[in-house]
Amino acid sequence: MQKYRVPINSFQFGEVSPSTLSRIDTPIYASSAQRLENVVVRAEGGAKKRSGLKNIYDFGITRDTSKRMQGKLFPFIFSDDERYIISVENAKVRCFRVVSATSVTLVATLTADVDSAALPFDDDYMHEYTFAQGGDTLFISHHLFMPRMIVRTGLTSFEVRVFSFSTRSDNKEIYQPYSNFHGEITLDPSAVTGNGITLTTSAAYWDITGSASGGVYPDSKHVGVRVKYGTSEIQIVSVVSATVANANVIDTLVQKLTVLNPFRTINGSTTVEVTSIAHGYSGSESITFSDASATGGISASNLNGARTVTGIIDDNTFTFTAGGTANDDEDGGGYVKVSTHNPSSNWSEQAFSEKRGYPAAVTFHENRLVFGGTLAEPDSLWFSKSSSFFNFDVGEGLDDESINLIAATGDVNSIRYLVSDRDLQVFTASAELYVPTYLNQAITPTNAQIRKQTPFGCDYVQPTPLDGATVFAQLGSKVIREYLYTDSEDAYTSTAVSTIASHLINDFKDICVVNGAFEEAESYCVYVSTNGECSVFGSNRAEKRAGWTRFTTQGSFESVVAIDDRMFASVWFDDTNLRLCEFITTHHLDNSKVYTVSNKSADVTGDLANGVVVHVVGTTSSGREDYLGTHTVANNAVSLTAYNETYATAEIGYKFTVNVTTNPIDAQVQTGPVTGEPRGIATVVVDLLETRSASLNAIPLITDSAVSGKKEFRLLGYSRDPQVVITQNEPLPFQVNGLTAELII
Repeated sequence: MQKYRVPINSFQFGEVSPSTLSRIDTPIYASSAQRLENVVVRAEGGAKKRSGLKNIYDFGITRDTSKRMQGKLFPFIFSDDERYIISVENAKVRCFRVVSATSVTLVATLTADVDSAALPFDDDYMHEYTFAQGGDTLFISHHLFMPRMIVRTGLTSFEVRVFSFSTRSDNKEIYQPYSNFHGEITLDPSAVTGNGITLTTSAAYWDITGSASGGVYPDSKHVGVRVKYGTSEIQIVSVVSATVANANVIDTLVQKLTVLNPFRTINGSTTVEVTSIAHGYSGSESITFSDASATGGISASNLNGARTVTGIIDDNTFTFTAGGTANDDEDGGGYVKVSTHNPSSNWSEQAFSEKRGYPAAVTFHENRLVFGGTLAEPDSLWFSKSSSFFNFDVGEGLDDESINLIAATGDVNSIRYLVSDRDLQVFTASAELYVPTYLNQAITPTNAQIRKQTPFGCDYVQPTPLDGATVFAQLGSKVIREYLYTDSEDAYTSTAVSTIASHLINDFKDICVVNGAFEEAESYCVYVSTNGECSVFGSNRAEKRAGWTRFTTQGSFESVVAIDDRMFASVWFDDTNLRLCEFITTHHLDNSKVYTVSNKSADVTGDLANGVVVHVVGTTSSGREDYLGTHTVANNAVSLTAYNETYATAEIGYKFTVNVTTNPIDAQVQTGPVTGEPRGIATVVVDLLETRSASLNAIPLITDSAVSGKKEFRLLGYSRDPQVVITQNEPLPFQVNGLTAELII
């Protein structure tokens, strides 16, 4: 019989997959565990019990297990002392103000927007919503509705508005993005001005959803949509057929010739050649020129005005007769506009609509509002004008004007999320891309470009910056990766950070990153799984340390959100109680509140129903905490008359499991590893810190006060996979820094 002392000095690599249990050759094995439940790994390597969940608010929602998510929490931070949590639910928004460390209050409940229209939020798609905050406005985006803005109008007042684009001062132009959905189909307006004109396309184009009624299609998704003919806007009022629509001209139809100085005069002739790309004329059309300057000796007045197309040279060139004779061969005219209603392929349709879909992603980047990915254009990005977040007019392509980019990488990359970091990071269903930021130079229409980086694809979980990288769930939600720019590669890489804990990566639906939570200096990334658990990832790149743990509760986690160093969660504690909770270090129970004890009774009216079984931690006037076991609520109260001790307050809620299970204790001997051999653990010396309750392999730690230091436990028995299992019988303080096991072979 031989004895070996096997140390487990820390748990810095967290909980590892059962698939790693034969890898005793790696340093990870000795600094990880098979289960780390409801603990966080501290920077020093110890495992500390997570905070309890303080019950803040009951949403009053009945659980529907067919729904992936019934409530999603968003952070809203206006200033250091004006911070909020926004809860988006089915057709409803609730706004909570985080007043202080002890006060979170509901300040607004919204069921309609400012125009009294129902909110479009749908719990069938809630897990797909993206958000961005700018000042007092939270933007929420999804491809099924026009982006909504939750606007703070006062310290405790909010309203919901539909995102709307800026308009020209005369309201004859909306500064919204337009796109070509027609290819080479031509549009033939029946007039240059007026209401009730007809728009005829050369091939089927208009949406004819539903059945015709009264000669039109009332359910057509093109009704209300604007098209741009040249530089002028036309609004569809009804659809007659797939090729004919009725419309109103917002302003006189004008096209701006894209070529500078499009006129060419011929010395001694009144004929003027005009360069107009894909002009579409066949000859004899009436047109009206404006803004042309004198050219070749022909005055501006003899060039501008009503003219007739006299000849077609080619698809891009035609001629007309001027009102004067040229005395020189010259190219000129400046930027020329032409008013006409001839059939033309130079037209476009508004990019965001019920017909084409709405942007799936939104963020702010370099003082621009950025939208990405509609149903019709899943790989497009739209940047607002600089410092003008509601203006998406591309104008002349000047540096401050709007930008429209397409991720033309050979594949259709459906954009799901945008993250503003050192560059604009673009996460799609099939790849990771970015829009580079240039040294000492802003992104402009002339230098903006999209570069493809890695080919993994992003699932419907918001990518979030953590420890210098952006963590994201790979498509399928089976791998978590970090999107990180490396100087050595001069590119972004997407390294898997969940390889050794693959069993904890399970169909995630929400995420938050909290910095300095649980009274720790560390940053933690918390993922919510559809199974109701949370997988918690901690990373310290400087120390090359990263690890996972898991959070469970008597109920089921729904959504999480971080407000500075505070972490909140919505949790189902039964099928009719979705509750907003906060992780509070002074709370030992979940779904708990602290009640004043009067006459050895705690009044829980309105919080807990009669007959509910709860756990109780009592606190004496001197500050000592005692676990008082389980109690049944009766007469809207919890009675503590069975105890001789008088308690000033009682925390009442649900106990949660704490479990630290080591990897099988193994050792390398002269003949090799003893993996799989029968072996026993004689003693275990555990290093505890301020621990009030712990059991090691079912042997309880007996103590009346907190224990800090080494505690020895003696064990019996043999196993091929001997493990140390540390649990907790009473919901009191708990921290394990490490242990040393004496292995008998």
